[in-house]
Amino acid sequence: MRYFLEVAYKGTNYSGFQSQKNANTIQAEVEKAFKVLLKEEIQLTGSSRTDTGVHALQNYFHFDTKEELSSQLLYNLNAILPGDIAARNLHKVKDEAHCRFDAIAREYKYYIYQKKNPFLEDNAWYYPYTLDLELMQKAATIIKEYSNFTSFSKRNTQVKSFTCDVQESHWTIEGESFVYQVKANRFLRGMVRALVATMLKVGRNKTNLDTFRTIIQSQDCTLADFSAPPNGLFLIQVTFSRNYFN
Repeated sequence: MRYFLEVAYKGTNYSGFQSQKNANTIQAEVEKAFKVLLKEEIQLTGSSRTDTGVHALQNYFHFDTKEELSSQLLYNLNAILPGDIAARNLHKVKDEAHCRFDAIAREYKYYIYQKKNPFLEDNAWYYPYTLDLELMQKAATIIKEYSNFTSFSKRNTQVKSFTCDVQESHWTIEGESFVYQVKANRFLRGMVRALVATMLKVGRNKTNLDTFRTIIQSQDCTLADFSAPPNGLFLIQVTFSRNYFN
């Protein structure tokens, strides 16, 4: 039987979402908890990889097991998992369901704050420079005009396509933070952080909008800025088709 497990986590203490050799990850912690509860090795498949230090309000794993599972599993999982990882929902799905390939969209937010605040340090980027939000908004709108984001993908990636369908891209203000919100069918490794860092150069008048377009069109990752740290980035939502879990 196949199940989807919805999780949320603070990524500060982890080397990303997916299992790695000699590094602790979200997947490793969840698999460890399953082994304690179900007395079997559970192989998890993740929906959306997040890098070291990146957080998620919603992400998914799918897995197969011989046992019929109940909602009690969530309580037991949360009793074992570290405090910075939470199991949110458990869905029984069709045998062929796939949490990565069946997802139709992912949505991220990146948080920036400009006045020193110790309570935001782990969850946003402290960026104490004057920013032109109107220029950054125009840059965010330009992003939706393009589909090839090679310029904003880290090198040595294993993907064969750099095409992304960006459905939403805009800046907002939430409390003390500037927030970049972006939604697409898929994202490349390092893409959101590179978009943010490059748009901030526009906001500081170090790069103009024409140059920003040129960076996108160049398909050259050496022209983009990848300096945005992971702690400001949140995977907000993974979207599936309507009635998918029914």
